[in-house]
Amino acid sequence: MLATRCLTGILLALLFAFPAQAESLLDRPPERPYDIVIESGFLKVGTYENFPPYSYLKDGKPTGVDIDIGHRIAEELGVEFRAHWIVPDENLSDDLRNNVWKGHYLAKRRIADIMMRVPYDKKYAYMQDSTGEYMNEQVVLFGPYHQEQWQIAYNPDKIQEVTTIALFQYHPIGVEIDTLPDFYLSSTFQGRLRNNVKHYTNIRAAFDAMDAGEVSAVMGMRAEVDLELHKRPDSGFVAATNGFPAIGKQVWDVGMAVKHTHRQLGYAIEAIVDGMVRDGEIEAIFARHGLRYSMPAFYDEILGVSAE
Repeated sequence: MLATRCLTGILLALLFAFPAQAESLLDRPPERPYDIVIESGFLKVGTYENFPPYSYLKDGKPTGVDIDIGHRIAEELGVEFRAHWIVPDENLSDDLRNNVWKGHYLAKRRIADIMMRVPYDKKYAYMQDSTGEYMNEQVVLFGPYHQEQWQIAYNPDKIQEVTTIALFQYHPIGVEIDTLPDFYLSSTFQGRLRNNVKHYTNIRAAFDAMDAGEVSAVMGMRAEVDLELHKRPDSGFVAATNGFPAIGKQVWDVGMAVKHTHRQLGYAIEAIVDGMVRDGEIEAIFARHGLRYSMPAFYDEILGVSAE
């Protein structure tokens, strides 16, 4: 009994001596490697909230391209799909920290098993901070499943065709506020387009403005633009074929992320997604949502095909 009391006293002393360490242990997200995911019977798939056509609620039910892919991954693993909604933070590194490996400071224990819609980019994966430390060493980026790009749609009653963005010196164009198209169009050509760049809360609102004749064109990610074109078949709006000089990346591969200690889970998911890309299943998912599909550039050399 004396020994038990002494041990209890030591443990209490340690707890009160190191409250920060004790608290961090209690707040630490539960580890869910491959075996635990399978044993638990569910997979938590991180997808961005209110982000059509990728992931959003429709009639109270999760839907979208990433939701469909997540369901298929869970099905192939033999577990239940569970959506983990991601509210975007200031940048991707924050999103990865909050939802993949550490958890948000207000809810550290709520993280996803995998995160969808992460740029599959080696330079980003090995990016270093000012001290030389790797910024994303806590996550593994893997499984590219499609290629995204920037896209303009326009009203042919207002513009005959879009051969260069210089014409938006004379025609208003709608963008989602605080996005790359917003910054790009507002700053290119020494800012000569700035007064014709009209800001909206999302791409849907920008298309509504084009319906109302407030703007002659809209710029956004291709899948977002394709969804709005698909929803407005009688609008007559057209997808442009122009490029975007000096934008940085016109096209980029999109993949997934897992915590660096959960590589076995990543390997299992990567094999599933690879099969879906190769046999055309992911392309079919995009088609069901009225979207065009481009295979990731990752597969160019492997399959001997172009990304388009």
